[in-house]
Amino acid sequence: MTPTIGVFDSGFGGLTVLRALVRRLPQARFAFLGDTARLPYGSKSRRTIARYAVQSAQFLVREQRAEFLVIACNTASALALEAIQEAVPVPVLGVIQPGAHSARAASRSGDVLVIATDATVHSHAYAAACHALNLRALEKACPLLVPLVEEGWIAHPVTEQVIRIYLDELTTDAAAQGFCPDTLVLGCTHYPLLRSLIERLSPAGIAVIDSAESTADAAVQLINGVRKPRRSMLDPFSGSKVGENTVQTEIRCFATDSVEKFERLGSRFLGRPVGKVEIIDLDG
Repeated sequence: MTPTIGVFDSGFGGLTVLRALVRRLPQARFAFLGDTARLPYGSKSRRTIARYAVQSAQFLVREQRAEFLVIACNTASALALEAIQEAVPVPVLGVIQPGAHSARAASRSGDVLVIATDATVHSHAYAAACHALNLRALEKACPLLVPLVEEGWIAHPVTEQVIRIYLDELTTDAAAQGFCPDTLVLGCTHYPLLRSLIERLSPAGIAVIDSAESTADAAVQLINGVRKPRRSMLDPFSGSKVGENTVQTEIRCFATDSVEKFERLGSRFLGRPVGKVEIIDLDG
């Protein structure tokens, strides 16, 4: 039986997580919801974020029959994961724990750097997740990167200079605090589009962790573990790029507003056309 996987974000950056999932599970059905009418979540209270996120999760489970949920939103993962898990009867995975576990596997020094949005940094969710794994984490907010990505300035000199400044500030702070970092976690779903640039600008010896890829790996383990199939759902083409296998993945995309923007920018994050985006009203 083909599983249905629900993926939720406050916007459409979480399409990078969906992209990684499709590469690993092309035979699955996917329903992606971007709550674009109510972003940014970072300016809302924890209670409001939890209410919004629960509504989105319930839509994916009740209306789209999702058997598994991936919360492809760092803010919702940091502030509403438990509320979502209590509200729906299916397994739920956020993006923060997988990123922290990948950092633990990659780091030898035990010192980790994290770049993310203001809201994610202020939640200290990555620091807490890393601390639970005996890692020290130094977080830095990089608020200019999301608008630069959405503008399409992926390889623009301005973007390169902004990243260089952020990384210089972060490594200077790390040295001042006695850190010896060897791992950098990309704590925002927009940042995978900048991964190659960030890797090039990072100090030598720093491993860059793409939390979208880490989350997709964790989702595969969760799904195969829960379903206990006779044969693993792991895609034999898992090392290939989207579109290089013979399986036509079924993807339905939903948004609560800004459908035109979603359709225009979504392909940049997903790596393929998102198709017709359906608008829904979660408050209705």
